[in-house]
Amino acid sequence: MKKFLAILLAFAMIFAFAACGDKASDPAASNDGDKKVTGNLTFATGGEAGTYYAYGTVLAQYVSNNTGVNVTAITGNGSKSNIEDIDAGDVELGFCQSDVMSYAYQGKSLFETPVDSFSAVCALYMEDVQIVTCDPSIKTVADLKGKTVSVGAAGSGTYFNAVDCLSVYGLDVEKDITAVYQSFGDSTESLKDNKIDAAFVVAGAPTTSITDLSTSKQAYIVSLDDEHIDKLIAMSPYYSKHVIPAGTYGDAPEATTVAVAAMVLAADSVDEDVIYTFISTIFENKAAVADAHAKGNDLDLAFASSVTAVPFHAGAAKYFAENGITVKTK
Repeated sequence: MKKFLAILLAFAMIFAFAACGDKASDPAASNDGDKKVTGNLTFATGGEAGTYYAYGTVLAQYVSNNTGVNVTAITGNGSKSNIEDIDAGDVELGFCQSDVMSYAYQGKSLFETPVDSFSAVCALYMEDVQIVTCDPSIKTVADLKGKTVSVGAAGSGTYFNAVDCLSVYGLDVEKDITAVYQSFGDSTESLKDNKIDAAFVVAGAPTTSITDLSTSKQAYIVSLDDEHIDKLIAMSPYYSKHVIPAGTYGDAPEATTVAVAAMVLAADSVDEDVIYTFISTIFENKAAVADAHAKGNDLDLAFASSVTAVPFHAGAAKYFAENGITVKTK
């Protein structure tokens, strides 16, 4: 009888260790190991020629392939549109510029009334305000006066950045340039065909559409000088000075510009464990993400939690807290 009981006890211990091993190796298991987190998220990114779409697709596929949370990346129409889609319940996640995110939450600028149905998940990288031209005579923003310039899609974050940059140089978007409203891809196609003189493209450099342009024509990024950069930052603290290295686009020289942070936002209604799984999977596997997209090299927890104009989602806050970072939540 004792021998029989000993055998039963041995089998019980084997099964117990096997069960623990399964939970520890499952990337979708919750922090306490007692359940597998599942869910479905639709992630609004950007146009197919921009960084939002390319990077967002990589993040969505990585999380979907390695957890029980399925993330579907879709094209988006810019920061303002992504926030509106989150607010309407059409998507659960969205990319957004940090300045536009703040304006939405405060009900300023692009937004007539506050939008508070979303929270921040993380900042991923800096988005450069790139003024692209193939005309070497356009050396400063002031040289855009009288030119035909794409200022981004109507109502996009790019449009607002264009208004800001032009205004500190004393230029009005409606009076001093011939403004056209195009996506990144359409803007660079228009530059190829000499239909426009310059275009505002706000995205992480290098940007796919500009890289493509530079393979057929010499593309330049128009620099902003320090005096006007200081005015811009004083007007809107969401900007910071940023340098695009020489050679980023063909033989183009170094360019000094401003940048805003690329944020991931989530609807407040999304379950805490689902957002925790999303952010922890990305940041715990930075090397694998970077292998799939260069912007993965910019993943940094201190930067991710640094944009504090909007409270963070509880799931993101939980992950930051585990890494010694306290952030504000609603």
